[in-house]
Formats: sequence, C-alpha cells, structure tokens
Amino acid sequence: MNHFNLFIIVGFVFFIIASCDKEPVVPNEDELITTFIYTLTPISGGDVVELSFTDLDGDGGQSPVIVAGQFSAESAYTGVIQLLNESVSPSEDIAEEIMEEGDEHQFFFHVETAIANILYTDQDVNGNPIGLTTTLTTGAISDGILTITLRHQLDKFASDVSMGDITNAGGETDIEVSFPMVIK
Repeated sequence: MNHFNLFIIVGFVFFIIASCDKEPVVPNEDELITTFIYTLTPISGGDVVELSFTDLDGDGGQSPVIVAGQFSAESAYTGVIQLLNESVSPSEDIAEEIMEEGDEHQFFFHVETAIANILYTDQDVNGNPIGLTTTLTTGAISDGILTITLRHQLDKFASDVSMGDITNAGGETDIEVSFPMVIK
C-alpha cells in the first residue's frame, strides 16, 4: 500500500469519528437567585421569624432589600429556605433545582456574636447535608450577624464540610446573604 492510499484511509477514518453524534457538554450554570427567604417556625409556641433578601434587578442595580426578624431566647425553630428567580414569569423555584442537585450544593451558616446553633435536617443522595431545611436553636439574649452562603460544585467530602465548615469546601458561591440577628 502506498502512502497516498494510507493517507486517504486515515483521513476517511478521522472524518467518520469526527462526524459521530456527541452530546454537548453543558457546564452547570449559576442559578439566578433574586429572592431568598428563610422561614423559621418555633417548635413550641412563639412568632414565626422570616429573614428575606430581595434583589430583583440583580448585581449592580438598586440595593437589595434585606428584612430580618427577632428571635426568642432559649428557643428552637425549624427552618426552611426558599429561593426564587423572579426575573422570569412565572417565577422559577430554584430551591427545587438545589434539592434535585443536592450532591452539588450546600448551604453554610455562620453566626457571628449572637448565641445560636444551626443543624442540617436534610441530606443529598450520599448522606451529606444540603441545608434547605434546618433546626435553629437560640441561646441567651444577644445580637449578631447570621451569614448564609450557598455553594455549588463543592467538595462535600473535604474535611469538616459535612459539619458546616466552609473552609475546605471549594466550589463557587451562588449567593451569600448576611442578616442582622437579634435574640430577645
């Protein structure tokens, strides 16, 4: 076989391989979150506390609206996070997507100064926390800041990540919101 025929055969094989149907690779797109609501319902009596963040025009436009409530001291609350993209009609429930892709997402809760503890009550298919549902327990009367961060494409198996420590999580931040926390 001469070089010319070998060249034609190799070119034909390359053409066949290159023209095979392949699924396009679509990266995990960042979720657009315009509204973040953390509803905390007292386990034994008291008032519901709702923490909310709304930024309908996205980054760089008008300032977001942050609303916080007051917690009762020495109390326990069940928490549920709701995430919406209200830039489309009808609005899109991002929390549903987060739950479906739970192994790729996790919320982190950081309480500064105030006396409170937050535990995960949901988990992904691997038994790692997600954070859409929680239990929040307050201590003595205090004030502080509660920062909630949602990460995606993180390493949930890294040291202490399943315990809620963001230090080794990696990944990308979808949203991070800080709320004033008043415990009365």
